[in-house]
Amino acid sequence: MKGYRPKVAQINALEAEIQKLTDDQLRARTAEFKQKMANGASVEDLLVEAFATVREGARRALGMRHFDVQLIGGMVLNDGSIAEMKTGEGKTLVGTAPVYLNALTGKGVHVVTVNDYLAKRDAEWMGRVYRFLGLSVGVIVHGLDDDQRRAAYACDITYGTNNEFGFDYLRDNMKYELGQMVQRGHHYAIVDEVDSILIDEARTPLIISGPLDDRSELYNAIDTFIPRLSAEDYDIDEKQRSASFTEAGNEKLELLLTEAGLLKGESLYDVENVTVVHHVNQALRAHRLFQRDKDYIVKGGEVIIIDEFTGRMMPGRRYSEGLHQALEAKEHVQIQPENQTLASITFQNYFRMYGKLAGMTGTAQTEAAEFADIYGLEVVEIPTNVPVARIDDDDEVYRTAAEKYKAIIRVIRDCSERGQPVLVGTTSIEKSELLSELLKKEKVPHQVLNARYHEQEAYIVSQAGVPGAVTIATNMAGRGTDIQLGGNLDMRLERELENVTDEAERARLTEEIKADIAAKKQVALAAGGLYVIGTERHESRRIDNQLRGRSGRQGDPGHSHFFLSLQDDLMRIFGSDRMDGMLQKLGLKEDEAIVHPWINRALEKAQQKVEARNFDIRKNLLKYDDVMNDQRKVIFDQRVELMAEDDVGSTIEEMRHEVTGDLVSKHIPERAYPEQWDAAGLAEDFQRVLNMDLPVVEWAAEEGIADAEVRERALKAGDDAMAAKLERFSPDIMRQVEKAVLLQTLDHLWREHLVTLDHLRQVIGYRGYAQRDPLNEYKTEAFELFEAMLQNLRETVTAQMMRVEIMQSPPLMPQEVEDVEPIHLDPVTGGNEMDETFFQAVASASLPEAAGVDPNDPSTWGKVQRNALCPCGSGKKFKHCHGRFA
Repeated sequence: MKGYRPKVAQINALEAEIQKLTDDQLRARTAEFKQKMANGASVEDLLVEAFATVREGARRALGMRHFDVQLIGGMVLNDGSIAEMKTGEGKTLVGTAPVYLNALTGKGVHVVTVNDYLAKRDAEWMGRVYRFLGLSVGVIVHGLDDDQRRAAYACDITYGTNNEFGFDYLRDNMKYELGQMVQRGHHYAIVDEVDSILIDEARTPLIISGPLDDRSELYNAIDTFIPRLSAEDYDIDEKQRSASFTEAGNEKLELLLTEAGLLKGESLYDVENVTVVHHVNQALRAHRLFQRDKDYIVKGGEVIIIDEFTGRMMPGRRYSEGLHQALEAKEHVQIQPENQTLASITFQNYFRMYGKLAGMTGTAQTEAAEFADIYGLEVVEIPTNVPVARIDDDDEVYRTAAEKYKAIIRVIRDCSERGQPVLVGTTSIEKSELLSELLKKEKVPHQVLNARYHEQEAYIVSQAGVPGAVTIATNMAGRGTDIQLGGNLDMRLERELENVTDEAERARLTEEIKADIAAKKQVALAAGGLYVIGTERHESRRIDNQLRGRSGRQGDPGHSHFFLSLQDDLMRIFGSDRMDGMLQKLGLKEDEAIVHPWINRALEKAQQKVEARNFDIRKNLLKYDDVMNDQRKVIFDQRVELMAEDDVGSTIEEMRHEVTGDLVSKHIPERAYPEQWDAAGLAEDFQRVLNMDLPVVEWAAEEGIADAEVRERALKAGDDAMAAKLERFSPDIMRQVEKAVLLQTLDHLWREHLVTLDHLRQVIGYRGYAQRDPLNEYKTEAFELFEAMLQNLRETVTAQMMRVEIMQSPPLMPQEVEDVEPIHLDPVTGGNEMDETFFQAVASASLPEAAGVDPNDPSTWGKVQRNALCPCGSGKKFKHCHGRFA
């Protein structure tokens, strides 16, 4: 902190002088700062003046003045570090100073939040400060079109969620013209709730998927091999639900695949055959591990999965990785195309693209090692404005969950009767519903947080400090709303004065609400402030600290208390059998708890072990993803370069020359005599790739001919053919065609490459059995596959350009890949955040009942757009619901 204190003193020294400025003079400072930046001043040079300006701007626009500790938090963010600030210390306001300062560069600043509601709320709320000071503010939320997104990214400051920023980056790299891209670079980002976004959500990548080419023939061909194998050709492990081929099975398969013409090279396990191996393994699983009428049924020409737990059919659900297609081939029904990954990126690699990255949260210290190792971010703990007065009790451990809940209900009822507000944290939705049922039986009024409606949720959280209020929540990270004792004034004013237009009436009601909140605050304070109850320990200490930190904001009194039982997940995993026996020996009676600081320490150690293990898993996954990320950067940079060029003719020519040279080298060995040449094979390849019938056999018969001469003649023939084509069609049209062919071929091959890498990654772990490092093996083979892809690109583009004929007009450039679906799996539930949750929430909240439309009668729906919500009310898109079968 010592380094920041002198700057805070300098900012405070400017305060009196800046307060004398008029609004226009204060606003004029922004243009003055921008000019200084243009003249070579750095962000650091302007920090003191800019922070002083923002503090005054916030005071005038919002009536809020930055505390000294908030200025320190802003400086930490400006340095590209993580500011750990306790809940209620005003993180949202802290961000305004570094955002304003860095926006002066004109390169754009991104403020990343955890949900659309917070992005909109913060852009509107803090946007008042930025607009007052003359900067533009944009917000990116779900459902915007490209023009709206482009306008938002063009602003000085852009608010949005991590998912939206990531998907926009991926979609930009699927565009065919520079003008269609929406983002304009990655200069500086501040991530709110940085631990939630960069650690919890970073466990699953962002994926854009689309339908794959029809491969029915491959599935059907491979399916015919499995019945021809005998029991000694494969091993089945029913416990692990895995199947693998034996040595004899591999040999038999290689023979069958060679006969069918599906094997490249000599061995089944050559790198070119990765995809074939994958499909052969899936076919074996489909035949030997999956039973009809037990694991799936065939109905109406479709393979429908049966849920192993409920025994119910799950129409619309499909196995991934080609397994469903293998089952369709086995049952001889129509094979539906797979969904293919068109583009993907992890949050780790997306956020590491920013020139400067910073974050803020209430809990980061426990994950400091991961932030430093993966993102190069330092965690700096910012002192609170007023000392914390919260009492943190030692945990109470009960033998059974029933005893624990009995104790929790007892405490809740006591608090409710005394007028003390209570916040109860649970680890899952099921457990919060269980607690809610128990409270209903005891007739204790309470609220349960529903994660689907963020606006409604924010209001519930904001009123959780009212005397006697009982609020049950699953996860307190990223709620974005303070729990203020007595209730949140802004939220109440917004809700209760929504329809009041008369100014005098508004003023009277405002005073009434203020007085009501002040009186309620005194009651809550007298009762001991907010009482936080944890119903069990989470795997991560961070989540426990987030819950605990909701109490005792800005020096208020508060209380936190965790209740555990030996049946809780964490206690069960870490040796509760021994503990249970020990507690019984010690004579622990029913409804009695054991309380001791040693237990807290032992639990913390257990949590540390789990955190370390999860960190290792994420780190290992990232090492593999880094290999793909290096290749992704090369391809995406190449695409941008190609889109920026008006004429890619020289690139096409270079490719053609390289391919021609490679073909000559392949068929004419170095320093070989003409009679040793494979002249017929070379002529065949020239016909295949260059679409030209060259007399290679006659050239080889000439006296004193060398390979260099053959190369020169082939190059000249190719150049002449292309020149003739340029003359026949206008150069402008040819330039368009060249660019379209190059970009489309690159995209197609890159997608196939992603699938191959995915398959390779699944099997590379087996190399460990041969005492070889799977990661090094993966790097080597991924590089070889990448080289092969680039070679394939050169050949394919050359072959297409040598054959292309233009009938009337140039082909229009595809504007967007059709039918793409953004996917980000929720690491906790496994559901697609971008699809189910969002669309169900929207459907149940805002699906209008159209006149004469009966959700149960499809004949009343009329024509439904494929991307519209299904009229049946499921919350899914029509194409993923009733439209699937249309």
